[in-house]
Amino acid sequence: MFGVGAFARLGGVSVRTLHHYDEIGLLPPANVDARTGYRWYRAEQLARLNRILALRDLGFALEEIGPIVDDAVTSQELRGMLRLRRAEVHERMTSEVARLARVEDRLRQIEREGTVSEYDIIVKALEPLDVAWRADTAQGFDEHLGEIVPRSFGELYAGLGAEAKPCGPGMAFYVDSGDARAPIRVIAAVPIDGERSAPDALRHLAPVPRAATTIYRGSMANCQEGYEAIIRWADATGEHIRGYSREIYLDCDGPPETWVTELRFVLSDDEAVTATPTGG
Repeated sequence: MFGVGAFARLGGVSVRTLHHYDEIGLLPPANVDARTGYRWYRAEQLARLNRILALRDLGFALEEIGPIVDDAVTSQELRGMLRLRRAEVHERMTSEVARLARVEDRLRQIEREGTVSEYDIIVKALEPLDVAWRADTAQGFDEHLGEIVPRSFGELYAGLGAEAKPCGPGMAFYVDSGDARAPIRVIAAVPIDGERSAPDALRHLAPVPRAATTIYRGSMANCQEGYEAIIRWADATGEHIRGYSREIYLDCDGPPETWVTELRFVLSDDEAVTATPTGG
């Protein structure tokens, strides 16, 4: 028999850990002195402790380990649990590799420019939205967009019926037809309250699991530098941009030099940037 301290040293754990395992019924001592409360363990219990520690190393929670070491889990069930653990570990590894790429990109940017970029790139999910929109076309991303987008918004707001209630900042996004000879679709949109608006006034923007975004400050005539920051980030981190951009006009009421806009690119392996009428 081994006292709790000696058994803890043999198992490579703390006495506190053994006390906790006893309290939750995972590894009770072979004997407890009725007078002193001192715990005693048998040598064969070290095998159970080793299995507990091995399962902990695989990432199992204590509540999962109990049934396993008590042989209350079949081999088929354990195989399924291990496959799930493998998938979780792989997901964490993928996430950490991506994080490392972002750290290295930030270091390279500082070393290259000698300063921290004003554009912080954030990857986030885009929630689905009900919007009203006005579609137009453009031959390319040139100075004419500075005329098309404001005109589209003017027509959009002028055409909103009394039942359509804007509930968020306006946005513009651009859709590639897939034909290099065809014009680009330019869409001006504004989120509207679906509960207070007529269904035929709504279009539904599908959710996007992952989009790269940054905040741009200033006139949209110079927003290319913000987009270039996202593109450089994508190249450096191995991300792939899918389709054209979105612009969310967070605060564009004052002089152009004070405007605040969020620039967005949908990342690959996500759903395409699409919009369809609700119910259709």
